Amino acid sequence: MVAPPAKAQEAKRVTILYDAFGLEAGALEMDWGFAALVEYGGKRILFDTGNDSRILARNVKQLRTDLTRLDAVVISHRHGDHTSGLNYLLEVNPGVKIYAPVEGAFFRSPIPRAFLTRYDTLPADMQYFRGKDPTRFVSGTPWEKANFEVIAKTTEIFPGFFIITTQSQKAGTMEMNELSLAFRTPQGLVVLVGCSHPGVEKILENAATIEPRIYTVAGGFHLVLAPRTEIERVASMLHDTVKVQRVAPGHCTGELGFSVFMERFKDRYDRAGLGAVISLP
Repeated sequence: MVAPPAKAQEAKRVTILYDAFGLEAGALEMDWGFAALVEYGGKRILFDTGNDSRILARNVKQLRTDLTRLDAVVISHRHGDHTSGLNYLLEVNPGVKIYAPVEGAFFRSPIPRAFLTRYDTLPADMQYFRGKDPTRFVSGTPWEKANFEVIAKTTEIFPGFFIITTQSQKAGTMEMNELSLAFRTPQGLVVLVGCSHPGVEKILENAATIEPRIYTVAGGFHLVLAPRTEIERVASMLHDTVKVQRVAPGHCTGELGFSVFMERFKDRYDRAGLGAVISLP
C-alpha cells in the first residue's frame, strides 16, 4: 500500500533545490549556487535562492515545491549565487518575510554624510548636488518591495528556530556578515550554512551557544580552493572537537572537500546534491 504524501506539518527534511552536482534527476538543472527548503516542526523555510531565477523556477516546479506557502526566507549573504532567485520568489510570494544580513544590498541604508565634505573653492558644477544638502541620501536596493528584516544578532524567529549571524575575517570577504539557520531536533541542532565565508567551524561555535549538540550541518563549507591540509583540519575539528553527528556538504565545499569529509565521517555523511532530500530526526 502506498502511503499518502506527507503533510507539511509532518515533514522532517531538507530538500536541496539548487546546486551544481548530484544524481541525474530528470529535468532538474544544475548551476553554481545554493538553495534549500527546510520542512520541520510545521514550518517551511526557504534558505537562499540560488544563482538564476529561471533555473530556480524550473527546479522548484520539477520538485513540486510550493513557494507560495512559506513561513520565512533566510538569505545567508549578499553574493549573487545565493540571492538572484529572489526575483522569482517575489513574483510568487511577494509578501513573505525575508531575513537578511546587515548589508546595504537588502535595505535602504544611509550613505555616510562625510562623503559630502565640501571644498567651496570648486565651481558649483563640480560640487555634489551643486553644494546643497540633498533631501535623500540613501543607497538603493534591487528588491524595493521585498519584506526584509535585517538580522544583526542571533535571533529566535520561531520557537526552536534561530538565525545566527557571523562576520567574516577572511581576505576577500572581510567584515561580510553571513546568516545561518539553526533549529532544534531531539538529537541536537540542524545547522544550514550558505557559503561559510567566516569559517564553518566559527559558525558552529556560535551555534553551540544555543545547543552544544550539533546533529548535522548542511550547505557550503567554502573549502573549494583550500589545500588538503586545511580541509583535513576543518573536517577533524567538526568530527573530533565539535562532535558533529552528521555532515551534508554542498555547494562551495569543493570536490576534494567532499572526498575528505566522506572519508572522515563515513556512514555519517549525507550526499546533498541537487534534488537530494536529507531526512531529519
